[in-house]
Amino acid sequence: MAEKDALGRAGEDRAARYFEEQGYAVLARNWRSRTGELDLVVAGESHIVVVEVKTRRGEGFGHPFEAIDARKRARLWRLAVEWIAAHHDAVQGRRLRIDAIGLTGADPRTARLEHLVDVEVP
Repeated sequence: MAEKDALGRAGEDRAARYFEEQGYAVLARNWRSRTGELDLVVAGESHIVVVEVKTRRGEGFGHPFEAIDARKRARLWRLAVEWIAAHHDAVQGRRLRIDAIGLTGADPRTARLEHLVDVEVP
């Protein structure tokens, strides 16, 4: 596994633990369709949350959230709707939300974690 991929995987592990600690259940990790991939799908009492995870060793290439531009947000929403269509039984009256987790630091296990709730539709 390439170093970049290992960093991303470790960031996703940390994000999953973070949501579990907040009382969410992880429903899917790295869910793929023909049009893309979702990092995490978690369920809380009132929401199904699609989570985009961005992990960076530092901010030399910008803040992790800067990588989630309008095109990426639109793609996340399309993929979220695809996931819902494929797993409609998991929804159970919950609302859909898109969140982002940004991790910055040399080690994802101890990196600064930022949680952006309810990413806007472009």
